[in-house]
Amino acid sequence: MRRLSFALPATIALAVSVSASIAADDKTAVDTDEYQQALHLMPDLNNGRFLYMNCVSCHGPEGWGTPNGTYPQIAGQLAGVIIKQLEDIRRGNRSNPIMRAFTAVRVLHGAQEIADVAAYVASLPMTPQNGQGRERLIPKGKEIYADKCAACHGKQAEGDPKEIVPLLQGQHYLYLKRQFSHIRKGLRRNADKKMTKQIKDFTLEEETAVLSYVASLKPPTDKLGAANWTNSDFPNYRRPAPQ
Repeated sequence: MRRLSFALPATIALAVSVSASIAADDKTAVDTDEYQQALHLMPDLNNGRFLYMNCVSCHGPEGWGTPNGTYPQIAGQLAGVIIKQLEDIRRGNRSNPIMRAFTAVRVLHGAQEIADVAAYVASLPMTPQNGQGRERLIPKGKEIYADKCAACHGKQAEGDPKEIVPLLQGQHYLYLKRQFSHIRKGLRRNADKKMTKQIKDFTLEEETAVLSYVASLKPPTDKLGAANWTNSDFPNYRRPAPQ
């Protein structure tokens, strides 16, 4: 297993440099077949581990994100879903200026590297302590989810790898809340049109209830890490001190 060192200033500098270069020229154009290629390539986990070094400063070594919803838990997400989101950001189908820098061709050169980093992220164990919503609304949210969401996202929000539908279980409540709002307002251009139409008339209580329920769903034990698990692939990473 390749051990990786981590330098936070270098990663930030990379983001600034790539962002500037994207604006400077248009050599970051994406092959329209790249998405399908990445889905069907055999990933190299060692290379994916190396590439993930560029992601650690935001998503954390474990890929667990932050309970306050600033960053999602990406650990354990379906590899195909990660590939799709990287490609959508890369092509401008999903607006995310910071991520656009890290998905540029200068960072992820092509389909193989996208497949590699996606597979590595998908292999990471998930946090057992994701951010939660309103406990009292969970029963109502369960009913809404069964009626409106389960057909696509699965009975336990496990997603669908064949249809590239995201796994939602174990996600931070506040991140779900923010993305739900973005989808309803049309800010996520890559959102499923059926979902956008379906949720547009949700009341605030219905939204809070269904997302509280989803956040309460735990992944299966074989996908979970221990509460104190740390990713030994990044032994030199030092978490910022609490503010």
